[in-house]
Amino acid sequence: MFVEGLRCRECGREAEIAAVHVCEFCFGPLEVVYDYEGMAKAVSRDRISKGPRSLWRYADMLPMLPGTTEADHVDLGAGYTPLVRAPRLGAKLGLRDLWVKNDTLNPSFSFKDRVVSVALTVARSLGFDTAACASTGNLANSVSAHAAAAGMDAYVFIPSDLEETKILASAVYGPKLVAVKGTYDDVNRLCGEIAGEFGWAFVNVNVRPYYAEGSKTIGYEVAEQLGWQLPEHLIAPMASGSMLVKIDKAFTELVTLGLVEETPWRISGAQATGCAPISTALNDGTGFVRPVKPDTVAKSLAIGNPADGYYAIDAVRRTGGAMGDVSDDEIIGGIRTLAETEGIFAETAGGVTVATLAKLVEQGRIDPSARTVAVISGIGLKTTDAVAPMLSPTHTINAGLSDFQEAVKLDD
Repeated sequence: MFVEGLRCRECGREAEIAAVHVCEFCFGPLEVVYDYEGMAKAVSRDRISKGPRSLWRYADMLPMLPGTTEADHVDLGAGYTPLVRAPRLGAKLGLRDLWVKNDTLNPSFSFKDRVVSVALTVARSLGFDTAACASTGNLANSVSAHAAAAGMDAYVFIPSDLEETKILASAVYGPKLVAVKGTYDDVNRLCGEIAGEFGWAFVNVNVRPYYAEGSKTIGYEVAEQLGWQLPEHLIAPMASGSMLVKIDKAFTELVTLGLVEETPWRISGAQATGCAPISTALNDGTGFVRPVKPDTVAKSLAIGNPADGYYAIDAVRRTGGAMGDVSDDEIIGGIRTLAETEGIFAETAGGVTVATLAKLVEQGRIDPSARTVAVISGIGLKTTDAVAPMLSPTHTINAGLSDFQEAVKLDD
């Protein structure tokens, strides 16, 4: 295990391994520090290829605490999802080498299974027996499922106006499901207070430094699935901004460890116009992320005060990427475009990614010939309300051949 401790991303002060997420000196966010020299001696492409077909093939590069064994992993099989070539979508958008990272196929059908699997593994190593989270839906689903499998109690906190399918997809696992009247940011503030009063592992509060590292596995997998090469461009949806930041970190680590050749990459971010504090801060030139009150169909991205917004802007600027945001109508159009061209039904966050990708290509901010990867982070069956009004049977007929023949004439 190669975790050395924690370090503040702002002032650089170090902290010991514990369930803590902010620096006690400057209140900046903490992140995991690794012994990369030791890691490089242990990690190889061959060792990774012999590992499980899940995110745990990269266990040596994740924040596993001393004494943690494979048997200790809280594992429902998250990760190693398909990276598929998307020629029909690419042709529609004007991209000649487009790929889709399809994280709809994780155990609870979103990328959150990656971060939760890592977070609860660390939480158990730290002695916790109760898992908790603040969530816009997908995280609640994942914490509920993983806690059930690990035999942990679970408290999950959600906005009370969440999509019904996401509420059901948490409740079925038997957690204590707490619906809060307010936005996600209200829920998150409450959870920050509760985390200080109860001895629980809040995956995205006191265990956040470890939890966030799980998103790196998206970047690891993309590179491995491309034959140990980095993509030239990658676009990801942004809520807190953490996923984008950690994918960028993953690419840097792969270079540092000698697993890939160092080639330039660009990272771009996608938001909904109804909740676009990060995109706005980048594109208005200030870099200052101003909190907003979310008003968008993309509820999984509806974080008005994003914790990693500044760091996402830094990653995009440093790599020469871009950010954009799209309306609710464009989001729904993005969902349908992906489904109709590549047979992948994405939730609203996926619609944000596809629609923003289309906009950035049209604006000339993505090279049409670049090998580009679009991250699709969750399945559309969780957000059917967004597209249901636009979808219905093409024909409704009586059960007779002549009825069908008459209906088919209308298609000509």
